[in-house]
Amino acid sequence: MTKNPELAAWVEETALLTQPAHIHWCDGSDEENEQLTDSMLADGTLLRLNEQTHPNCYLHRSNPNDVARVEHLTFVCTAAQEDAGPNNNWMAPAEGHQIVDALYAGCMRGRTMYVIPYLMGPYGSPYSRAGVEITDSPYVVANMRIMARTGTRALAHIEAGNSFVKGLHSIGDLDPTRRYIMHFPEQLLIKSIGSGYGGNALLGKKCHALRIASWQARTEGWLAEHMLILGIEDPTGRTTYVAAAFPSACGKTNLAMLVPPAAYAGWKVWTVGDDIAWLHLGEDGRLWAINPEAGFFGVAPGTSLKTNPNCMQTLGRNTLYTNVGMTADRQPWWEGIDGDMPAGLLDWQGRPHDPANGPAAHPNARFTVAAAQCPSYSPQANMPQGVPISAIIFGGRRSTVAPLVLESLDWEHGVFAGAAVASETTAAAAGQVGQVRRDPMAMKPFCGYNFADYWTHWLSFGERSSQPPKIFHVNWFRKDAEGRFMWPGYGDNMRVLKWITERCAGEAQALSTPVGLMPRAEDLDLTGLAVSAQTLEALLAVDPSVWSAEMDDLEKFFASFGTRLPAALLQQIARIRGAFAQSAAT
Repeated sequence: MTKNPELAAWVEETALLTQPAHIHWCDGSDEENEQLTDSMLADGTLLRLNEQTHPNCYLHRSNPNDVARVEHLTFVCTAAQEDAGPNNNWMAPAEGHQIVDALYAGCMRGRTMYVIPYLMGPYGSPYSRAGVEITDSPYVVANMRIMARTGTRALAHIEAGNSFVKGLHSIGDLDPTRRYIMHFPEQLLIKSIGSGYGGNALLGKKCHALRIASWQARTEGWLAEHMLILGIEDPTGRTTYVAAAFPSACGKTNLAMLVPPAAYAGWKVWTVGDDIAWLHLGEDGRLWAINPEAGFFGVAPGTSLKTNPNCMQTLGRNTLYTNVGMTADRQPWWEGIDGDMPAGLLDWQGRPHDPANGPAAHPNARFTVAAAQCPSYSPQANMPQGVPISAIIFGGRRSTVAPLVLESLDWEHGVFAGAAVASETTAAAAGQVGQVRRDPMAMKPFCGYNFADYWTHWLSFGERSSQPPKIFHVNWFRKDAEGRFMWPGYGDNMRVLKWITERCAGEAQALSTPVGLMPRAEDLDLTGLAVSAQTLEALLAVDPSVWSAEMDDLEKFFASFGTRLPAALLQQIARIRGAFAQSAAT
């Protein structure tokens, strides 16, 4: 129960609509979690994994039609369609409520309605924001307990008079034709039905921490971003904090937990967050970032001791796995994990694994685990004021165009670099390998309002901040003429991070080009790395003809945002074209 009249009235109203058999207010305690876990083991929602190898770990298999985010069924419902922008699916608020409320009517009959108060961000931080998720899924309760700060303390935060985001979720009947994820940013409200999976159901994550929070951030003067946060400590003990945004399949989680190569003795990477950053302007004129989450909800396939040893050491205890395979001795298994495929493997649907049915683990199989279990988890991760950001890094997957690394010329150019982020698709089955998908700031599925207004908001920090972070763009995926990756990636990305930290400290040199400041070959510390001078030159090459085509494509993309587009972005295109023309003339 609660002393907050707004919350009490909403819970009562929701119960009248959904008709649950019971109402349970979640306190976040260990006892409550044990009871929920026991009930899910009893009804088959969870399967217990091998207690000797994976203590307190469980497997959940979702409905085969409910395995990923559903962007085409995700809506931003604002009074004016232009406020949602062409980057979002829009629906009028009245229509959205009418559609989804009809599906909620009686949807919780025979089920328990769980009320989950939660806090996004550290306790005691002025930057943290509260929410309450109402759900009929105990699996959601278990995941939210890991991903956010749930229960009694979060409720106390709300009852102290702080605002909160309302999120109503029901698994419904899992019919894809009756599945919607609705956002009403003007009401700080989320309504989700028909899915029990991931960001569709864990409403504190993408729905609140990005779509609703990005709207709040513009209103209140901060930034809610799809960014990892890490600290890079050099041998002298100096730590440089960076935030970085990457579209999917670009190594974001691997970078967040990077282990420096052996040649970098004395260097350490600290993980503050792997997915979301809330950035606020501090009194010192710098941007400070908190990670609003308390856990990792990561993609399992491809994770191994080679690609992400810190992540593998984070897993293995107190972890919820979703849609991975399971070995004969009940250990989790997925494609890309260390070792050979074992005999007697069950796939993510519980069937004996048959390659004709696809991979053993669903390609979007997940793990949910507390961030505090990570060996590289930063001791500063829960500081109320956050950490000061010296650099913002954007990246994409490009076989050509983008060099290994470049630094923006100024804040305005950096915002342009973020707005221009793109990746080439990799799914051969889709028949569109290499197609360029624009994903500005890696926020395409997550920005809760018009991208044109979002870029204008970003640009405002150039004037509001007396010490704005430097902005960089990286590309680990450049290929040679034979289609082979030229850069080794993984831990060796530390070599680029080192140059970035040195640029932030004013210690490293750079060469000015029309597209930004770039390291000379001698500016990158390649100790212990077998990369030829010819390959390095190709990694840092800027081809005017390729960039000319890129500017043409970007101009068309920006045009889709009409008159709201900030002129500064088109001015950057004109500047780059002019610089290449001048260079050609000389």
